[in-house]
Amino acid sequence: MNRSAELGNRASTVLGRKLGSELLRLRDAAGKTQQQAAETISATNSKIVKMERGWVPMRDPDIRVLCEFYGLEESKSVARLLELAKLDRERRKAKGWWQHSPQAEAMAEYIAMEDAATRVRTWQQAFVPGLLQTPEYARGVVVSEGLWQDPDEIEGFVDVRMRRQARLSGPEPLQVYAVIGEGALRQQVGGPEVMRAQLQHLLKTAQLPNVRLQVLPFRAGGHACMAGSFNIISFAETEAVDVVHVDSIAATVWVENDAESSTYSSFFERTARLSLAPKDSLGLIESISEDMQ
Repeated sequence: MNRSAELGNRASTVLGRKLGSELLRLRDAAGKTQQQAAETISATNSKIVKMERGWVPMRDPDIRVLCEFYGLEESKSVARLLELAKLDRERRKAKGWWQHSPQAEAMAEYIAMEDAATRVRTWQQAFVPGLLQTPEYARGVVVSEGLWQDPDEIEGFVDVRMRRQARLSGPEPLQVYAVIGEGALRQQVGGPEVMRAQLQHLLKTAQLPNVRLQVLPFRAGGHACMAGSFNIISFAETEAVDVVHVDSIAATVWVENDAESSTYSSFFERTARLSLAPKDSLGLIESISEDMQ
């Protein structure tokens, strides 16, 4: 299996990782070892490790046996775990276009989550969010980064970014709440003409009912999100916690627990409150576009 397919498979296990962490918590509370758990379901230690890390789909009989072994007798709690397992199995069956694109490999896990999400909140202080980029702006970004040299590879990257934007329309469009630092709007990625077109595209996209756009102006001063940009991904399933994606030059960090996800949500909301209202944000974007030379 190639790396992109592997990442795509792992990416569909948001619920699987939630289920695995629940089983791990139950095992620790019961004082049982992985070896004991493995013997209970006639499996190997490695299978228990994979289950607790959400790497594999889980069978209902295994979950029932483990719950009984761990002393979980409440029928509602067991039913909740079985429902998680069912949703996870259904999610894993989905095959995405990104699994067949070399340029999508590095972002395969994020794209898969975005494809399954109902809402994305994004704070960006250096770039226009990918979901809101024009092809020319996206091309300017990838050329500046220098990660791709071959023209066909560059166009492949741009195509991936544009295909992601299909989630903004359709019967169940993705809800996008974007807060963008003013500096990202003044940085002339691709040159002034490309940037003016990008700003006009933002004005147009912000009119969609599922897109909320705010700008954090320079005059806002210090704010909670100065440490860096991030995306908060939310899902329809009540058992699926928000997942936070933090991407830097050298590494990607995923945050998948309630406490830390809530911290990012709080920081996002605090920064959004410092930002201009949507109508005033569009006015600033229009002004920047008119002044750009």
